[in-house]
Amino acid sequence: MIREPQCSLFDLAICLSDACDLVSPVLANHHKQVAYIAFSIGSEMGLEDHQLNDLVLAGAMHDIGALSLGERMELMAFESSNTQKHTRVGYNLLSQFRPAKRIAEIVRHHHHHWNDPNTDDVSDDDIMLESDIIHVADRIALLIARKKDVIGQCDEINTEVLKHRGTIFAPDACNAFIALAKKEFFWLDTISPTIYRTLRQRTRMHSLVLDLPLLNDFALIFARIIDFRSRFTATHSAGVAETARKLAELIGFSRRECRYIHIAGLLHDLGKLAVPRGILEKPDKLTDAEFNVIRTHTYHTYRILDTLESFDVINTWAAFHHERLDGSGYPFHHEGDDLSLGSRIMCVADIFTAISEDRPYRSGMQPDRVLEIITSMADNNSIDKDIVDLLKAKFATVNDARIRTQVESRKLYDSMFN
Repeated sequence: MIREPQCSLFDLAICLSDACDLVSPVLANHHKQVAYIAFSIGSEMGLEDHQLNDLVLAGAMHDIGALSLGERMELMAFESSNTQKHTRVGYNLLSQFRPAKRIAEIVRHHHHHWNDPNTDDVSDDDIMLESDIIHVADRIALLIARKKDVIGQCDEINTEVLKHRGTIFAPDACNAFIALAKKEFFWLDTISPTIYRTLRQRTRMHSLVLDLPLLNDFALIFARIIDFRSRFTATHSAGVAETARKLAELIGFSRRECRYIHIAGLLHDLGKLAVPRGILEKPDKLTDAEFNVIRTHTYHTYRILDTLESFDVINTWAAFHHERLDGSGYPFHHEGDDLSLGSRIMCVADIFTAISEDRPYRSGMQPDRVLEIITSMADNNSIDKDIVDLLKAKFATVNDARIRTQVESRKLYDSMFN
């Protein structure tokens, strides 16, 4: 029996933050640093608890709309000019998750210049105070040189922030920061490897019971961050999720279990955020070193979802999709009875979807070739023969469902980026 997932918005935001940090080790902890700095500024300003909680959540997710390493690295420049795309995409992603609608508004305007309403084509009256605070916190985090003594950088950072007070930055937020900057603990907390624990201790967020619609909306945020990095993967998770759901339904899973395996399909490639887009889009055969990078993605999926304790079944269904019955898969080399029926369904769904899609190095395969490949893998005891036989018997039903879902996902991708 699958237990109802229950966790706080804080845990969900940190999980999303950790996933985004996979894009590059250079960016590790940036979201958490912004969350901590914003929370501290808000506390210094005397904001209410619900505003402080929103600052932490917005800080932990403020750059989720920057889907590529190039975009993220461009934003590392203190006076980056190309900020509108990622704030709009971030807003679009978060606004689909009902508990995060206010957070989405904060993220949408977190690069707003305090004295320039044309920065993001809205009036000053529409800008939330929290957006101004996140803007200051984000730029402060970028000014901290990671390889230098942080205390020794205080004066230089203060000077840079004051230089933009009343122009780029909101004066009240700057003044609160200058008061904070006199305290060594603030700087040491900001760069601490235990910043996650500090944030958890200082925030108080109620646990959120994720009913199936909410859980699905949350998983869709992840799926779009994963897939929308490249036009070649823009519909993959949606296709795997729908294929797995359809197979589970045909096998006899309950309606609730079918919804859960659909969610696992949306999350299965979460770890691919650690794979450079150049590898994902390479038109030629991968080198051994590049393939080794690819092989890490299921490990990262497992470890990130493992931080959400009530996601245990969803995690094993999602993260074991490259395990094989004969033990030849990766990264854990589970075999036979170690793999649940849900994990076996996900294996077949991923292979079926991947070889049916267009990829940089080939066009999607025709149905006869698809069936030939998965039949061969089943005959070699690599994937579950009963599931493959079912797929073959209901091929048109499953394939039509996959195609319809991927067409809808492609429309969303096009509308968001064109």
